[in-house]
Amino acid sequence: MSPRRVYLETFGCQMNELDSELVTSQLRALGYAFTREPGEAGVVLYNTCSVREHAEQKVWSRLGELALRKQQEPGLVVGVLGCMAEREGPALLKRMPVVDVMVGPGELDKLPALLDNAVKTKASLLDGAGDRERAAGGSAGQVALQGNTSRRSATLAAAADTLELLDLSRAVDPEGHSGSAYVRITRGCNKFCTYCVVPFTRGAEVHRPPEHILDECKRLADAGVREVTLLGQTVNHYRFEHGSAVSVNGVVQPQKGRVYKHAPGVFEDPYRGQSVTTFADLLHRIHEEVPAIQRLRFVTSFPRSFGDDVLGVIRQSPRICRYLHVPAQSGSDRLLQLMNRGYTVGEYFEFLDRARAFLHQPEIGRPLTVAGDIIVGFPTETQEDHEATADLIRRARYKNCFIFKYSPRPGTIAIDRFEDDVPEEVKRRRNNELLALQNEVSASVCAEFVGQTMDVFVQGVSKKHAKKAKRHAQSGAVALTIAGRTPGAPEDEPGAGAACSADGSHVHEDAPAAGTPQLSARTEGDVIVFFDCPPGSSPDDLVGTIRRVRITASGPLALFGALV
Repeated sequence: MSPRRVYLETFGCQMNELDSELVTSQLRALGYAFTREPGEAGVVLYNTCSVREHAEQKVWSRLGELALRKQQEPGLVVGVLGCMAEREGPALLKRMPVVDVMVGPGELDKLPALLDNAVKTKASLLDGAGDRERAAGGSAGQVALQGNTSRRSATLAAAADTLELLDLSRAVDPEGHSGSAYVRITRGCNKFCTYCVVPFTRGAEVHRPPEHILDECKRLADAGVREVTLLGQTVNHYRFEHGSAVSVNGVVQPQKGRVYKHAPGVFEDPYRGQSVTTFADLLHRIHEEVPAIQRLRFVTSFPRSFGDDVLGVIRQSPRICRYLHVPAQSGSDRLLQLMNRGYTVGEYFEFLDRARAFLHQPEIGRPLTVAGDIIVGFPTETQEDHEATADLIRRARYKNCFIFKYSPRPGTIAIDRFEDDVPEEVKRRRNNELLALQNEVSASVCAEFVGQTMDVFVQGVSKKHAKKAKRHAQSGAVALTIAGRTPGAPEDEPGAGAACSADGSHVHEDAPAAGTPQLSARTEGDVIVFFDCPPGSSPDDLVGTIRRVRITASGPLALFGALV
């Protein structure tokens, strides 16, 4: 075990993945190295969310295992990051004294210094006689940071917002990516959906200055990144008012979000191009000013207040992907009201119909694909509500949908307001029914691509080929590596909760043997494509590039084809 080697495991959303990437960059600058094996690390960090109970349960289990390990290795430093740390607070340290450092998402910029201090404190304790038990117990020097999530005025927030420095100081390793990267444009959320803890753990909606975002995209492009995904809890709410901007030490600060209230039937911001940079403006500027970015994506979108100005920019911009992740959560207006979603089923479909009218152009090879989120078994859900949600899935025609059973989350409005009255067996049955239905819809959507030739972004070797390569390595054969990384690092599945096979594999039955690398790629519409690496070519030559593939077959969650 090396005290300067770090194992970092991330659970939950893309926001957490970006946070982990930024933390990794900061720790590398302090001389820390990273390992994929927790047993080799002197520092073990878990970054997790509080939105799904399953992610938290995994962390509790891992912390229990580390408590046993720490008895034998008292110098081990353990940290918990993210929304779980923010929500649990000091209670987490009491329940799990094995934890040395606990940092919420609003204080991640302070983690590197805190962690470095914890490592040095452990080392000094171990050098002292009789201090072994204190080091192992975790009581010495425990640190808990939370609370930079308050909903203050724009001026006060700007003066105190040091978290922006974490994004601004991002170091881009040309070898540390597969050609794609996330860029945060907003933090926090103002929606207060009753099932969600994010507004309380990540704070109010804060929008980054557009120049900061553009500079980050340019630096990523210079490092070889060719696909950028813009991140925000409600990404289409991005709106930076330049007349209200505040500078601290010459640096323009993020500002609290204020969404323009559209009049009924009006879907454009009247201040666009004047004193305000809207989401449409931001997309246009990145597309025009960073041409090296060959694909520009964004998640997650909120159906209400998604303007025609944004749809128009997407339509006019060949490098902006025609893919929308727009959670519906339920097909019942009654449940949407209990969830405080702020729209009706009719308004949700008004947006989807409007988006498809603008962007769905299969005749020129540019269809629009849509993904969604559904919560099953929200309090008081009836069979009629469930059937309404099934109807929504049929009509929405998602290419994939993240479907989860409702679980009461501490810190949310719903846990205090509603009784969790839908029996677990009913939730399970309804969840399985919707997953099966979505599987049918996904298969139908994917079948429409068979026979087409499509541009795909190559991400790496497929998970199935990576498993075969690993088995070969364990039997004494040489394992395949891609750009210095372990094969299979890219996720082949669309995400947790999507309909998939029992082992998470989406590989076609006729997939090649381990001797022929099978590559995983994604279409503009975020559909997975598998194809064989052609003879005489190395996967290294293809990863991170856009290639033309002829689609020959399809499954519920993937396409299969060959390079042309």
